[in-house]
Amino acid sequence: MYRLNIQERIAEVVSRSRRAQAIFENYSQAEVDRIVRDIAKSVYARAEELARMAVEETRMGVYEDKVRKNQGKARILWHSLKGRKTIGIIHEDKEKAVIEVARPMGVVGAVTPCTNPIVTPMCNAMFALKCRNSIIFAPHPRAVGCTATLTRTFRAILAAHGAPEDLVQDLPDADVEATGELMRQVDIIIATGGMGMVRAAYSSGKPAYGVGAGNVQCIVDRGVDIPETVTKIIAGRTFDNGIICSGEQSVILPDEEAGAILAEFARQGAVIIEETAQVARLRDAIFKDGIMNKHLVGQPVEKVAETAGIAIPPGSRVLLVKAEGIGREDLLSKEKMCAVISVYTYQDFEEALDIAEANLDVEGKGHSVSIHSNDRKKILKAAERLKVCRILVNQICSTMNGGSFLNGFAPTTKLGCGTWGNNILSENLDCRHLLNITRIGSPIPNARIPSDEEIWGE
Repeated sequence: MYRLNIQERIAEVVSRSRRAQAIFENYSQAEVDRIVRDIAKSVYARAEELARMAVEETRMGVYEDKVRKNQGKARILWHSLKGRKTIGIIHEDKEKAVIEVARPMGVVGAVTPCTNPIVTPMCNAMFALKCRNSIIFAPHPRAVGCTATLTRTFRAILAAHGAPEDLVQDLPDADVEATGELMRQVDIIIATGGMGMVRAAYSSGKPAYGVGAGNVQCIVDRGVDIPETVTKIIAGRTFDNGIICSGEQSVILPDEEAGAILAEFARQGAVIIEETAQVARLRDAIFKDGIMNKHLVGQPVEKVAETAGIAIPPGSRVLLVKAEGIGREDLLSKEKMCAVISVYTYQDFEEALDIAEANLDVEGKGHSVSIHSNDRKKILKAAERLKVCRILVNQICSTMNGGSFLNGFAPTTKLGCGTWGNNILSENLDCRHLLNITRIGSPIPNARIPSDEEIWGE
């Protein structure tokens, strides 16, 4: 009986969503865009309030960083969507006589995380509505309040534009069973969170965009500007107390420059952990039975050090720990969702790639690698060797990997990891991934069938 009630309850939510989407499907591009713009503007305008709410409810992250994240993502996402056509004819290839017509997918089910409880739902809603879909949020239990606030805000915006409020809904009690039922009833799923939840989305019987685990390996080449490079790496690793999936997890340094680079890290507020007993205590504190300690996710570096029984100076920003092996030889090769960086050294660039590859084979395959280098050949070599979908060059990976005004990656909060990460998507999720495309094919003007000689000849 309980199971039937869950099915009926979710069916009612989805039914309201479908009725709203059927109406929204007839909206013009200008009407749709005004709504999407106002959703972004609402988060931008309330960035401080929403950041405070996120820190208080999830008990992780950094208030000031969340303010910057709320403002920055709102700005760049709308800028990337502004003026883009997602209704009617979106492309016409006159040479091949093919016309592409954009169509909505229907009802989007968005499973959202506690690590990004504001910008991820905002991004999902903007992408869904830009394509005339409706959306239903299934929030992480530690982000129910944030999601409810956003849902009320977005529904008020819809009402102000005369659009159906049920285009945006949430499940305030989205336990595993309710979320699973939602995934079975919607048309398309965006799943952001742990791998168990992503696998559940894939087994729901509905199309799903999932993500793989992050574990960004940061390779530092010879001859780079050391202070500038270190500044970027620390900024990336400490942002929001290290909970961003694109955060720099390991630094792989050239042997002969490692001393100078580590000295610069120390000068900029890093604490170098290299004494065997301290390394062991830090490893044991971060990983419980080989799994990231949930009590340290997104926590200040002081708490991480305290948990490990390590005294650090006031004002310390990040812990650099010298790993005792690569890949499966040391748990420190895995993703650490706090301000801790593992340190490795290499003699030649091939060895740097070996280290990155071994660590990615443990966790993070398909996601991203960060490289600080001015050597195009080495950068291309990394792209040809490492099984990742993004290589970010000379930038702050945690804040720029999901799109930036300074690079060409699609702005998003969801980064596909390809088949390497068990995903169908090998790029940054964009609104176009929430469109069905109807293609009209007409006879090609003056087309001719090639001869066998033309087909088989060299």
